[in-house]
Amino acid sequence: MVDKRPIILLSLVVIIVVLPLVIYNGLGEDQGYFGGSDDAGSTAVEETGYQPWFQSLWEPPSGEIESLLFASQAAIGALIIGYILGYLSGQAKAKRRENDENIGVNEKVKSSK
Repeated sequence: MVDKRPIILLSLVVIIVVLPLVIYNGLGEDQGYFGGSDDAGSTAVEETGYQPWFQSLWEPPSGEIESLLFASQAAIGALIIGYILGYLSGQAKAKRRENDENIGVNEKVKSSK
């Protein structure tokens, strides 16, 4: 008998991917769809007449450079988190291996008595 779970999950994935494309077919940012919260937030702040307290020390020369810096920050953060998780996982495995070896030594001692 064929397991239907993968077929159902694949169907759900296809629906989740295709449905937004069908609903928003041809519509984009010009019509207000897919606008980010940054745009909405900055517009709301500008409407209140807020004046910044200070100016940025450095503005990236283009949007591409800004995206590059943002992506670099994300990559560095991911590397740090990955290193920490790998380190902790390695420590846990070493501790388990040490416990398993101690249990094996204790069993040998008991069996030799």
